[in-house]
Amino acid sequence: MPFSTVSDALAALEGRHPKKIDLSLGRLTNVLERLGDPHRRLPPIVHIAGTNGKGSTAAFVRSILEAAGHSVHVYTSPHLVRFHERIRLAGRLIDDAGLIDVLNAVEEAAGDDPITFFEATTAAAFLAFSQTPADALILEVGLGGRLDATNVIARSALGIIAPISFDHMEFLGNSLPEIAWEKAGIARRGVPLICHQDDASAANTIEKHARDVGAHPVFSGQHYHAQAHDTGIAYSDAKGQIALPLPSLPGAFQTDNAALAVAALRHQVQWPVPEPAFSAGLRWAAWPARLQSLASGTLQEHLPPGSDVVLDGGHNPAAGAQVARFIRDYPGAEGRPIHLVLGMLANKDLHAYLAPFKGLLSGLWGVPVDGHAHHTPAEIAACGQELGAPGRAGSGDISAVLGYIADSCGKESSPLVVIVGSLYLAGAVLAANGTLPD
Repeated sequence: MPFSTVSDALAALEGRHPKKIDLSLGRLTNVLERLGDPHRRLPPIVHIAGTNGKGSTAAFVRSILEAAGHSVHVYTSPHLVRFHERIRLAGRLIDDAGLIDVLNAVEEAAGDDPITFFEATTAAAFLAFSQTPADALILEVGLGGRLDATNVIARSALGIIAPISFDHMEFLGNSLPEIAWEKAGIARRGVPLICHQDDASAANTIEKHARDVGAHPVFSGQHYHAQAHDTGIAYSDAKGQIALPLPSLPGAFQTDNAALAVAALRHQVQWPVPEPAFSAGLRWAAWPARLQSLASGTLQEHLPPGSDVVLDGGHNPAAGAQVARFIRDYPGAEGRPIHLVLGMLANKDLHAYLAPFKGLLSGLWGVPVDGHAHHTPAEIAACGQELGAPGRAGSGDISAVLGYIADSCGKESSPLVVIVGSLYLAGAVLAANGTLPD
């Protein structure tokens, strides 16, 4: 019997297979075949892998392509508040009716066969994308690359690998070259593969794999260069130099992500992109829960006037380093109370994430990540002593935690509060703040 609501359909798909991740392409290929192979009827694809920054890079690519007048599908994961955020059809989030239709189709096609939730929802996304015209599809890898469900596609028009760091080691390997090899699995013969990698061993692994399959690797610092300054980015490659604005997304690392997106679209021939579209796209790009300022919404009401609340869903050591640098560079941060509110899944490295914050914080607040196995608030609070800051255990009520921070600061102080550690927590915060992604 077909499902009548999105929540019922998603719950049914979630219950079809154990939650344990099982990387494979065979199950999804079988379901797609029963659906008529929608993954073979997609617009030209930008396939994006990486550990940190792939979502932001996708946002920049989308914004630049749309500034150039192209209609764009986007598939990303996970969502923050509503599942609909994962599937954007020609610029708009999929609606309830369309989502229910494709989820029901996948449920019927799967029959009694096991299929993971991500495989099922990827099949649903491919079906939706195949039914709506667009000029491009931005396809973000879920986990890894080589055996990720998105890699059932036969060909892409453009591949991108954002910076690689340690994450999901139980599936991808315990060294950066091992992880890089898995990510490089998105490379396709004859297709540009644009990469920004800080680690030489990861870069070398990607380059070797790309050349082995006949892809065309392009690396930052070798094939293109980008240097940020106070008012913009000086970008250059074999085609010449262009002056770009600083990107709309905050954080010094976003300069690298923006340059990666620019380089990717300057090294492809599928979509014409006039030079002004690059600047416009960097100015317009939006990507929630990545050092997002919560200047509007209800949460500010619980803090003294002049306080700032910033939200970031990053959860690995590289993300922690980026947030710490953001705090150090934050205008007017010196002399203000700085409080970190952290909720983190149990399988993430808590101490490695927090190490860059040593000596930086006025307080560390541990909170739960409801509905998921997580580091306990008490465990997080205990790390405060290592960081030279008081640690406190908070509840899942973010409003209450902000109230406690306000009390600890007093009426004369306007704290900078940074909420971090999990995209699941970030989604709950956005819902509590009344600022849903659109």
